[in-house]
Amino acid sequence: MNVSTPSASIPRHVAVIMDGNGRWAARRRRPRAIGHRAGARTVNLCIDFCLARGIGALTLFAFSSENWGRPEEEVGALMKLFVGALDREVDELHRRGVRLRFIGDRRRFSEAIRGRMAAAEARTADNTRLTLTVAASYGGRQDIAMAARSLAEDVAAGRLRPDEVDEAALGARVALADLPAPDLFIRTGGDLRISNFLLWQLAYTELWFTETLWPELGIEELEQALGAYASRERRFGLTGEQIANAQDAVPGEGHS
Repeated sequence: MNVSTPSASIPRHVAVIMDGNGRWAARRRRPRAIGHRAGARTVNLCIDFCLARGIGALTLFAFSSENWGRPEEEVGALMKLFVGALDREVDELHRRGVRLRFIGDRRRFSEAIRGRMAAAEARTADNTRLTLTVAASYGGRQDIAMAARSLAEDVAAGRLRPDEVDEAALGARVALADLPAPDLFIRTGGDLRISNFLLWQLAYTELWFTETLWPELGIEELEQALGAYASRERRFGLTGEQIANAQDAVPGEGHS
């Protein structure tokens, strides 16, 4: 296993739970769908922020596997919003060099939505400025279970020996395996939990929480999150002295 050095001041990968749309709408005595619409504008702000700061990957938790149990009216409104965003935003994302992709179980989406998702991924596949991943119909436990099933199928077929199933093998099968693990996790809305989001991938991620509701999130809070991240020493299970020695051994590396 490679020894990881302390973080640079800018994370390579930011993961976000966008919480608080419904409460934002309720405080204004508006339907929850209005809150989700307002939250969509904050997504664009976050994309702009990542592009401006040189952050290479942004993963957003848009719709969990558990969210299918919400009232039918709200789920329907979310699907309409999702389709509208795909139709409206993909050209602009492509123009700006953003690669868009989706993780999660697509089988519960309509054929029309699945088609739009695939088309958006194909259109933006070669872009390199920012990888924007939208977790939709996604759950962290589901993700790990699907990776384990994939390994089990390979073992059963004789393509893999049981003793070859290890952390690296499982980690290669979970979502986002081709990206660096998230360096920074942000959750809006005041809840202090990760809610079945990227359970495998967040093992050593720095966590940052804010009471601000998602539609109200602004550049100031994002800068605060980056400032908090830059101030932390990431030890990855090692001692501070070990990290310092590893840092000194890499020419040109500085402490955050």
